[in-house]
Amino acid sequence: MRHFDFAPLHRATIGFDQIADLMDRVMTSDMAQPSYPPYNIEKTDADSYRISIAVAGFTESDLSVEVKENALVVSARKAEEDEERTYLHRGIATRAFERRFTLADHVRVTGASHENGMLHIDLKREVPEALKPRRIEIATSQPDSANLVESKSVN
Repeated sequence: MRHFDFAPLHRATIGFDQIADLMDRVMTSDMAQPSYPPYNIEKTDADSYRISIAVAGFTESDLSVEVKENALVVSARKAEEDEERTYLHRGIATRAFERRFTLADHVRVTGASHENGMLHIDLKREVPEALKPRRIEIATSQPDSANLVESKSVN
């Protein structure tokens, strides 16, 4: 049972289409995820993240980092190499790749750097002020002395 039909969910709910799309994407993705190139995702601060991708053999001009429709797309194409080289052993893979990462709402890419064969992409979650929780002061109700009538006991 690997396929779920989310069409009834789309017809019966309003505003939950992102959750349905996410569930549909997770359910339909292939079970065998590509392992090339290897990468790490680390949390560097409360709202900051870093994706590190091993890109040995690629230069900055071979790499491309783009954000399209809440997705971070990292791709690489190696420029044509000299045919004059003869390798006795070739263990450094420089084949073309494309790696996609789905970004949550309010997450943006703040920068990318390439050093020592690693591509580092920094991300930050920036929640707008309107969506942040805010404290509401509770007013105390005190009787208004102008509206009170003095009462005298009759005994």
